[in-house]
Amino acid sequence: MPTAAHFDPDRNCDFCPRLRNYIESNRKKYPDWHNAPVDTWVAEDGDQSVNLLIVGLAPGLKGANRTARPFTGDFAGDLLYATLSKFGLANGTYGGNADDGLQLVNCAITNAVRCVPPQNKPVGAEINQCRPFLQNTIKRFTNLKVIITLGKISHDSTVRALGEKISHHPFGHEVEAQLDSLKVISSYHCSRYNTNTGRLNDTMFENVFRRALHAFE
Repeated sequence: MPTAAHFDPDRNCDFCPRLRNYIESNRKKYPDWHNAPVDTWVAEDGDQSVNLLIVGLAPGLKGANRTARPFTGDFAGDLLYATLSKFGLANGTYGGNADDGLQLVNCAITNAVRCVPPQNKPVGAEINQCRPFLQNTIKRFTNLKVIITLGKISHDSTVRALGEKISHHPFGHEVEAQLDSLKVISSYHCSRYNTNTGRLNDTMFENVFRRALHAFE
């Protein structure tokens, strides 16, 4: 298990055999891709500038697993980075690749599970194995005030990472919870499925970030 100094897994982390095997198989299919755990992406000004942490589910196969940057290269990133830019949380133009020049402002982005899972569905044991990295990442940002969780798995793992019970802080879109000094705001995941089915639209997603910025006032 990771120690307190480990914010991100090693490239060849083998804590989750199923995910390790899946990555190995994709390294053979797509040798030019990242195909490894995806590190947390931090604002250009460093850890001390981060007061907002965004927690997703896991890298997408053709998104972050390919590009090595969270939410980069798939539809979820299109919506997320457009929203971050609108609220001054990102500078530059999102181009769908890790060298597009985009920079985060006062925020960081990570995932509850750092390795790509088959069918985008990690199992409970994998979520649990990766949670210490999430715990260490939360502790890493000493000026952190708000966490936005994208999807129920992300929300539940974050609540547990903070030592709280899910029954006391259930998931719900735009639902806020105060966990010690941190405000946790949950959102439906910004996936293509959720937007195509109407579960999530741009206004609903933007309202989550308005809540987050209001907490800084």
